[in-house]
Amino acid sequence: MKVILYGAGGRMGKELLALIEQGFCGASIAAAIDKNFDHADDFHLPAFPDCKIDADVLIDFSNHICIQEIEAYARKYALPTVIATTGHEKEELEKIHALSQIVPVFYSANMSIGVAMLCSLAAQCASAFPKADIEIIEKHHSGKLDAPSGTALMLAQALTKIRSGAALVFGRSGKRAREENEIGIHSVRAGSIVGEHEVIIATDSEILTVKHEAKNRAVFAEGALRAASWLCTKPAGLYGMRDLIDNP
Repeated sequence: MKVILYGAGGRMGKELLALIEQGFCGASIAAAIDKNFDHADDFHLPAFPDCKIDADVLIDFSNHICIQEIEAYARKYALPTVIATTGHEKEELEKIHALSQIVPVFYSANMSIGVAMLCSLAAQCASAFPKADIEIIEKHHSGKLDAPSGTALMLAQALTKIRSGAALVFGRSGKRAREENEIGIHSVRAGSIVGEHEVIIATDSEILTVKHEAKNRAVFAEGALRAASWLCTKPAGLYGMRDLIDNP
């Protein structure tokens, strides 16, 4: 599997390169691209997106604002695309959906298999306790740009499918009682925390907590390469972690 890696100079890009060098999923680098990287000699930097690269799949670990260039390239050369970047605005999400009508696109706010299971477990717990209060707490390193995290929003989306009409409350300040059908989302930015997500489901008589903690960034790189290998055999469409888990 020959991979174009977009965002090769970032933290996750470097993790992915290291994993590919180990031969994970039988992957090799077709092109490693990062336009903001200072040491271009360390990377293969063809004129992107103006030339065709011999590749099987494109993996994006860059920045959400790069989606226009990524979408244009994948569309032009009919290339399966894994989008592992978070923080997309509405118009950027529309580009992702439009691209998925032409090529297979794998899009997830979190590439960890464990986080996908966390979403599933949290939804099951919310269903079992229909009157419980629900709060989401996410923690990341001090340099993370978006808050709340894309994963926290992914959890919230899974929970609102169970709690129809639930209101999302981002942080709590001021003086007011918690309303019945709320889901609170709270962000912590500190030190070098890789990623922690916790869902609290509480009634007056018991508290249930489900949590995922990423020990290092390799878990996201592994998930992205597994997704890329899986995606290469799929028809055009929009796929996510649930698809990968349910149809390995």
